Amino acid sequence: MIVQPYIFLPGTCKQAMDFYCAVLGATVQFKMTYGEGPEPSAGTQCPSAPPDGIMHANLLIGATSLMMSDDPSPDQTPHAGYALSIATDDLGQGKAWFDGLSEGGTVRMPWGETFWAQGFGMLTDRFGVPWMVNVEKKA
Repeated sequence: MIVQPYIFLPGTCKQAMDFYCAVLGATVQFKMTYGEGPEPSAGTQCPSAPPDGIMHANLLIGATSLMMSDDPSPDQTPHAGYALSIATDDLGQGKAWFDGLSEGGTVRMPWGETFWAQGFGMLTDRFGVPWMVNVEKKA
């Protein structure tokens, strides 16, 4: 079994994809816009979806797939109740990820050493997605 996160963004999916590719070295495995999808039949497509909006995308970040799309619904709520967690055993890499992801976002817990980690920090990126970056202490 594999659990794969799927995030919905309010029209900023393409920008988030580019950002995650630049900051995390993610690669785009698949991307389809609403305009590239099949012709909708009655009631099968969101009427407010722009043709250039991302209907579905899959990024590979390390060995993890992050799926994402633009959510054209008017009642989208902010991301809450979870965080995407990214880990490495390289302290410099962890700090670089934290700094990169937090650029234009909000730091919720500053980067620093903890009782369990050489480096740990929490942030919400510029797209409203919460992240935790962790570098475990070596045994």
